[in-house]
Amino acid sequence: MKGALGVFDLSVIFDIGVVALRIILPVYALIIVYQCYAAMRRHRRGEKPLVTLYNPTTGLKLPVLFWENSIGRSKSSDVVVDDPAVSRNHCVLLRRKDGWFITDTGSKSGTFVNGKRIHGRKQVLIDDVIGVGNSEFEFKRGAEYDEQLKSSWFFSKVSDKPAIKSWKLMLLVTIFHFFMCVEAMFWNDATNQYAPLVLFGALAAVEWGFFFVSTVVLKRINFELEALALFLTGIGVMLLIRQNERSAYTQLIAAAIGMALFCVIIKVIEDPDKVNKLRIPMMIVAVLLLLSSIVLGKITYGAANWIVIGPVSIQPSELVKIIYIFIGASALDKLQTNKNLFEFIIFSAVCVGLLAFMGDFGTALIFFMTFLLIAFMRSGDFKTIILAVAAAVFGVTFILKFKPYVADRFKVWGNAWQYAQAEGYQQTHVLTFLASGGLFGVGIGNGFLKQVGASESDLVFGIVAEEMGVIVAITIAIAVGALVIYARAITTRSRSTFYSISACCAAGLLVVQLSLNVFGATDILPLTGVTFPFISAGGSSIMACWGLIAFIKAADERTYAVKR
Repeated sequence: MKGALGVFDLSVIFDIGVVALRIILPVYALIIVYQCYAAMRRHRRGEKPLVTLYNPTTGLKLPVLFWENSIGRSKSSDVVVDDPAVSRNHCVLLRRKDGWFITDTGSKSGTFVNGKRIHGRKQVLIDDVIGVGNSEFEFKRGAEYDEQLKSSWFFSKVSDKPAIKSWKLMLLVTIFHFFMCVEAMFWNDATNQYAPLVLFGALAAVEWGFFFVSTVVLKRINFELEALALFLTGIGVMLLIRQNERSAYTQLIAAAIGMALFCVIIKVIEDPDKVNKLRIPMMIVAVLLLLSSIVLGKITYGAANWIVIGPVSIQPSELVKIIYIFIGASALDKLQTNKNLFEFIIFSAVCVGLLAFMGDFGTALIFFMTFLLIAFMRSGDFKTIILAVAAAVFGVTFILKFKPYVADRFKVWGNAWQYAQAEGYQQTHVLTFLASGGLFGVGIGNGFLKQVGASESDLVFGIVAEEMGVIVAITIAIAVGALVIYARAITTRSRSTFYSISACCAAGLLVVQLSLNVFGATDILPLTGVTFPFISAGGSSIMACWGLIAFIKAADERTYAVKR
């Protein structure tokens, strides 16, 4: 009787522990995401002018806040000069390692430094006189601007100390993944109970190895963006252990390669002026990668977007996303002097066309939406956007006529339950098992959605919701979506328009991809077969995600500073 009671007591304690763990994980996920973004928000320098433009005739003082500043009559200019002789986009004042420079951007009256008209970039020194139109400004130090500046709301709380130290944030992330490991170890149908523990050990080694390289070897000041990416990456890896153990290790290896790619990209784009020289070679590489998919690609779910070489499979279109952002951005003086988007439009049309030809319409849509964002940020011209959308409508009409299986997805859209045993099979199962997971989930490995095709990639939002609960699923979606807010906030202090555009567009691309995945799986949008950033299985996808957040990292003014 006593022995039976002891067994009973242990089983009850075990059940209570499992339930407690399922409740803890959602709360813990919220804490981690909050701490990541709180650290991003607080640890910033104060808003102060870098230099001041002083008009001795009128006594007007204009603060120069950014590393690259457009000067002109247009209200959209960074430095607005109310002078009819000044062009709308007159010149660009920019800061580089060698000092401050000014470039005329095709103004009618020209730009002058100390009375001499400039051609190309001209260095500007303290107390030099800059002439634009009928106005002259003395180039002064930032401390000479004595008025109060307004800070952006996102960075309204400025502190010299981060909200949480990087190593503590990493510890929070690692403990979360350990809790996932513990939950996965007690899966009822487990044939290898300790497989999650071995995977967790490998994951922790990769995470802390990357942390060591970043903070000790590269001497990065901050780590919150990387910690957020590691948090999401680890969730995707640990979920795979009870679906496909081999895929879990493949995902982890690909993530490690992605982290290395992250570091390489930040180094390559360190000098925005050198980036422009790589544009044409990178365009050629992107087109060749897409062509290789057409020639060598294996058709999967109607799209020839995978190249299989022995045990390794690669999706070139994922890597082209990185190049696409790279090509779309540029330094401000280059954008101002070259308003014609013809080159980028042609490149975009080729990329989207090749993706459509190989049947990868989900990725084609992501590229098109990113093109609209880049085109608007580069030109601010709504006519270009309207023309592009009109062309896209024509293209979609053409595709629906000659690609009937795409039309089938539109037929199912919003009517998945009417086609529950046919085209709507995946969406209806996502909705069913998403609801069965409730707020806290049924436990890692205990879900049934993993038995549906592409559950680990296209339908992974449903897997997270079923096994970890709706709270965790929505939290990780918000974690990715909020990157747009963060990227937009840091661009006002980034060192170049190249970083501003690339950061906003990389974040925008990830959010478009997130939206298509989540809303497609839940029948709010047509199912396009794109991945959930960082979470979905797929080596090429996880590498591309790490490559894309490198652009966001580079836009942070602290990235190229080192600890002293």
